[in-house]
Order: sequence, then C-alpha cells, then structure tokens
Amino acid sequence: MSKHRGRGMASINYPIGMNLGGDPSQALVHSNPSGKFTVALSSIDLGQGMKSVTRQICAETLGVPVEDVYVDTADSDTGPHCMGSFASRGTHRVGNAVMAAAKEARAVMMEAAAEELEVNAADLQTDGRGNIHVKGAPHRSISTRDVAIAAQFKQGKTISGRGIFLVPLSQVDPETGEMSPATCYAHACLVAEVEVDDETGDVAMVRMDSAYELGRALNPRLVEQQLVGGAWMGISHALYETPEPYYPDPRNGPRDFVEYLMPGPGDICPHDIAVLERPAADGPFGAKGPGEMCANPVLPAIANAIFNAVGVRIDELPITPEKVLRAIKAQGGARPQPRR
Repeated sequence: MSKHRGRGMASINYPIGMNLGGDPSQALVHSNPSGKFTVALSSIDLGQGMKSVTRQICAETLGVPVEDVYVDTADSDTGPHCMGSFASRGTHRVGNAVMAAAKEARAVMMEAAAEELEVNAADLQTDGRGNIHVKGAPHRSISTRDVAIAAQFKQGKTISGRGIFLVPLSQVDPETGEMSPATCYAHACLVAEVEVDDETGDVAMVRMDSAYELGRALNPRLVEQQLVGGAWMGISHALYETPEPYYPDPRNGPRDFVEYLMPGPGDICPHDIAVLERPAADGPFGAKGPGEMCANPVLPAIANAIFNAVGVRIDELPITPEKVLRAIKAQGGARPQPRR
C-alpha cells in the first residue's frame, strides 16, 4: 500500500451576471452638510467586499477621498432596487449603477462650486483630497465641505445622484436566432496537486496554482483574499461538505459543525495565484469581479488530479475516502496515470 500523487487541471469561462429583464441594479448617492457622501444600495455585502469596492468606485467618480464615502446597505425597502448578490454580478452591475449615480451627484457639486467661485463648472477639477479648484489656478479653490454647506444652506441645491445599470438587449441574428447571453466573461485556469492513500482512500491537498482573468482588479488585496477563500470553499465542496447521511429523512443529517465536515487550518495547502487584468469595456473602471468563479474550477481540477493519481473517476460529490477506496478496489488496485 502506498500514497500516490497526481495533478489535475480545469479551465472555465464564467458569464458575469444574468440577462433576465436587463438584470438591473440601482444606486443613490447624496452628500450631507459636512461634505461626506452616502451611497444607498439594496445590494448586500455577503463578505465578498462589495461595500469596499463600491465605496472606491464612488470616491473615484466624485473625486473625493475614499474616507469621505459611506455605503449603506441596511434596508431593501427604502433603498433602491437591486436584483441581488448572486451570479458574480455585484462589482459589475452595482459598480456601474454607483458610478452613474456618482457622476450625477458630481455634476451638481461642480455647479455649486462654480457658483461659489464665480467660474464655469467646466473650468473646475477635483484633487481627490477634498478640494475643488480652478484648472491652472490651484489657489482658487473651495473644499467639498464648503460646497456642500453652500449648496444646502445658500443655493438650495441637493448634491445627489441616481444611477441604474441595465444590460443592453442582445442583437438577434436574423438567420440563426443566435443571441449573446452575457456582456462579458471572466476566465480561470487552476491546477490542483493531491496525494491519495490507496489503503484508506484519503485525499490530501498538496498545492494549487491558478490564474484568473477578471477585468481590472479595483482592490487587489480583496481580490486575492476572495480567490484564496473561494478556492478553499471549492475544496470543501469537493472533498468534505455534504448534508448526508439523511436516511430516512433530513432530520438524521448533520446537526452541527462537529458532524458537518469542512476543511480546517491543518488542511490548508500552498496556493499560488496569478491575476490577469483585461479591462472589460462595459465594466466600472474595467472591472468584472471574481465571484463564484473562485470555486468553480477547483472541483473538476481535484477530480482530475485523483484520476491522475490512482486512475479512478469519481463523478459524485463530495469525493469521500469511502468512494475513492471502493473505486480503487473495483478496478483491482490503484492505476497511476502519466504525469505531465
């Protein structure tokens, strides 16, 4: 009896968002008298970092410091409509809506500043540090705080903006009826290396190497964290997680996280990630977003690696030691495949 190593690869392309009814997301942006801005969304941050990214998008579009922007996702009744946080759509759909809302709010802000400085709004620019000044004459400036105060208490203006993003209707080929179901796709390739014990059927992760093309990484650290976390979610689905046994009914399934198996710190393996940036033409600052794509290539890559290690194909998840051992015995022993 021995342990066998194997490598498996899987590559995917993943459509960003959906194309049902335009897949809309809306956003509202407004300032308060202190010159701080609030982004109101009904899009929920599930831990993927959407609040941070939309905050960055809003600040960059307005031309103000990121610390001057607050994102509120507290209430879907009073917030603007959103289809939801699924289909890897958050950064792309919601980001576009936030950008549109911030552009409208910026236009009002610049008009208010122009009135205070007695110039044309087209002659003004923001410095990203909370100031608006005349192009070519930086000494003629006003803070966004003072603009907000003047707009609300002197000029009677509301510095606010509304934004919505809709997926354009796809063109239909008159001869074939062919349509495009998505506006952009993200891509990934992952190589998994495993070690399979042919006596116990146990599968241990050795390492992973992956490359993800996801438009532009607006927050590289968040992207890396999402890719690492998503990969381990994929490993968990591939080798551990299941509601079974549930016979004779679901009440006999796992009752807590002691019985519901998931990988722990001791199961972590090295993971080398390459992020490839190919900005999307219709994405906010070129972004698409990793989303569900983090986990998608992991499962087939692990299944392929197990086949490479011992020569058995497991087509039912999770790939438990029992399934691996039964398959090995059914074929008369481990049959390692050539490694490339």
